[in-house]
Amino acid sequence: MTDIKKINDQELENVAGGESRTVNTGMKIEAVVRSGAGFSFPQISAIKNGNTVITTGKSVHADGRTWYEISAPVKGWMAGGLLGLQDDKYRA
Repeated sequence: MTDIKKINDQELENVAGGESRTVNTGMKIEAVVRSGAGFSFPQISAIKNGNTVITTGKSVHADGRTWYEISAPVKGWMAGGLLGLQDDKYRA
């Protein structure tokens, strides 16, 4: 059996193009992960507040929000405001 090496955030970014982000809903609710960028796409998962996701670097503006693709712990899309990233909803 092969040993699994844990990698830090810098190594992850270099290998997968990803960035580790902490989910912050601002409340004790889970953050919705959708199959595509926008509210019309079905919910495929939910991630507990405070957990970590890995973004891919892809973003799309839809439904008045900026949506970011995530690759882990599931593959899908999340609104940027939930990840501490730019979100159209909060633009002046």
